[in-house]
Amino acid sequence: MHNLVIPPFSEEAAQAAQKRLDALAKVPRSLGRLEELAVRLAGITNRERPSFAGKGLVLFAADHDITLQGVSASGSEVTEIQVRNFLQGGGAINAFCRSAGASLTVVDVGVKGELEGAEGLVRRKVVHAARDFSQGPAMSPGEALACLQVGIDMAREEAKKGKTLLAAGEMGVGNTSPSSAITAVLTGAGVEVATGVGSGIPSERVRKKAELIRQGIELNRPDPGDALDVLAKVGGPEIGAMAGFMLGGASLRIPVVVDGFIAGAAAAIAIGLRPAVRDMLVGSHASSEPGHRVLMDFLGIPSYFDFGLRLGEGTGAVLLFPIIDASTRILSEMPTLHELAIRRYY
Repeated sequence: MHNLVIPPFSEEAAQAAQKRLDALAKVPRSLGRLEELAVRLAGITNRERPSFAGKGLVLFAADHDITLQGVSASGSEVTEIQVRNFLQGGGAINAFCRSAGASLTVVDVGVKGELEGAEGLVRRKVVHAARDFSQGPAMSPGEALACLQVGIDMAREEAKKGKTLLAAGEMGVGNTSPSSAITAVLTGAGVEVATGVGSGIPSERVRKKAELIRQGIELNRPDPGDALDVLAKVGGPEIGAMAGFMLGGASLRIPVVVDGFIAGAAAAIAIGLRPAVRDMLVGSHASSEPGHRVLMDFLGIPSYFDFGLRLGEGTGAVLLFPIIDASTRILSEMPTLHELAIRRYY
């Protein structure tokens, strides 16, 4: 982690991609934000015509003891149930990955149970659930660092498998609470602004959730200038692993697509640790969780669609994969005006 180097966004490749886009046989800038996306991908990969044959999503799972305070519509046992469901191919994220031609890897970084007999699970457990941060720190600094390293290692493993486009997903009942806390601490937004319904809790429980988050911030006093301190005190294992995954991908010039609210919180931690990561990430959708928009505006990472999603798992990120393919195929498969002997009159 300490020796991780993030290469700079390649302005040269981005400019070359923009120049080619402007020369293609179409009305200039007529493909709108698809062209913006293609240029961003060129700069991240340092390739004028990027392409992504190998796509993968890595889903990190962990529990949160703050759920014992009633901040979620279900108990932490659902995390294990859903992890097993993903491993059997039954989740929304499984369906989306199949549709996008992407692999799915599930990693236990902090699930409370041991998940006996769970075939295909990658076991990298750091803790048996994040501790209740309304009562004390969620993790120790060492545990937070270990979670980051899990993510970095998984990005490297995906690269060795030939993956050239990545996304991070998550499963963790209660993980909108640490995400709201991270948002409030790093952006300066009010806790109420950063806190939403999460798993679908009623308004009175949203108020209780916000009170517990505020209590945790006041008790732990995370330093907004120290992303590791924020992660350890009010974060969670899967958030740390996702942040590490984004760091690892950026270090290899592999685009990592950012999903919704929890992924946005992980991106904020990653950028806090290595600011150059900001230009190496790709936003996907605008979550209906209010804190997500606050985060992405603060980070300056654009989103490309809004379907009112708030499921998590990496679903929104994987939905962007076909759009990414379309944006980059423009660069590699369309002829230029010159090649078609078309002359502009302006």
